[in-house]
Amino acid sequence: MSAVQSTGVHETFLRLHEAVNSGDAELIAKTIDEVIAPDLVFHAPVPMETAGTEALKQVWRVLLRAFPDIHVAVEDVITEGDKVVYRNRVTGTHQGEFRGLAPTGRSVAYDEIFIVRVAEGRVAEIWGVVDVHAQLRQLGLIPEGTL
Repeated sequence: MSAVQSTGVHETFLRLHEAVNSGDAELIAKTIDEVIAPDLVFHAPVPMETAGTEALKQVWRVLLRAFPDIHVAVEDVITEGDKVVYRNRVTGTHQGEFRGLAPTGRSVAYDEIFIVRVAEGRVAEIWGVVDVHAQLRQLGLIPEGTL
């Protein structure tokens, strides 16, 4: 695959990052519909009963409700063929219910890594590793010093 094609893979997912950082739920949902394949295969630590683009939309509805100021900073990008790897730093303030926890007003900062596969110009598959432990520890759901 040429560098130009690889850049297109990166650009496809970057559109979603830009929408996410807008904090606009409608824009995020619209962008998901535009850049994500309807039958998306989503491998991530997210408990839910939905699949495909609806699963991703649900993730963002939950996150925006809990952390309305959520920001995803792309720290590293590695592109190879039809895949892109992102290392992100996520920050936000807990201002809405999250995982059964009432708003605490606490700030969170955690890391995540996603591998994204693009097919026919749309994201077809996502593998995600999110530092949920750090997130829950910062919210007070896991005691400090717990591994």
